[in-house]
Amino acid sequence: MTILRRPDVDRVAAAASITVPPGYPRFAPVGDAALTVEFGNTVSPELNEQVIALDTALAAAELDGIVETVPSYRSLLVCYEPLEISYHKLVAELRHLLARGLPERMRGSTVWHVPVLYEPPHCIDLPEVAWRSGLTEEQVVALHSSVEYVVYTIGYAPGMPYLGGVPAALHLSRRETPRPRIEAGAVMIGGAQGCIVPTTVPSAWYQLGATPLRPFDVSRSDPFLFRPGDRIRFRRVASIEFDDLSRLSFETLLPYIQAHI
Repeated sequence: MTILRRPDVDRVAAAASITVPPGYPRFAPVGDAALTVEFGNTVSPELNEQVIALDTALAAAELDGIVETVPSYRSLLVCYEPLEISYHKLVAELRHLLARGLPERMRGSTVWHVPVLYEPPHCIDLPEVAWRSGLTEEQVVALHSSVEYVVYTIGYAPGMPYLGGVPAALHLSRRETPRPRIEAGAVMIGGAQGCIVPTTVPSAWYQLGATPLRPFDVSRSDPFLFRPGDRIRFRRVASIEFDDLSRLSFETLLPYIQAHI
């Protein structure tokens, strides 16, 4: 397996027409210095790809006055400086980008193969997930690590990736009582989504395992590991390998994983 770091440039692919639901995209002001572009009212990989594609095209356009963009499941928030570009001018520019055709798939999005230990003490909810889903624990682990996930958005805690693509058999209602403390590195599922916990947080999701990778670390030159549009596959590891990887620095960990997957 190869881990490709997300570059800051070269995220533009060949333009292609992407179908949107009737009545979309929709533009709406968010205060006096931001707007949102909505591509639909559901959560799906197709809608999310459109969000990321517009974000990519907007970055490549380098319009004056753009302060920040925030992609989410089905919409793109665009923050701007009103003294440099008006709401109506920005909407016109966005419509122009949409009319030209958005990138169908990005070059520069990253595929991550994340090592996970699905063993005690990190698999605290694996027995319950197995019971609720009618599977064995081994089947849960095999199913969870068999698919490719997409990073829909980053949120809740700094750098935390919300992952789509959880197999339907593992779609479970969240725990009735949240745990007050889940440690960084926890690999979790909840509802139809998954995540990797970046910092200590409370959570009502189910922890299946843990990874030595950290989605967020202020000591790194780029604190954020994942980006919307990235792909993640979980690779099961034994406790010995997990311990070995956990002792490595971030700079050493990435080449090690790249060389051995």
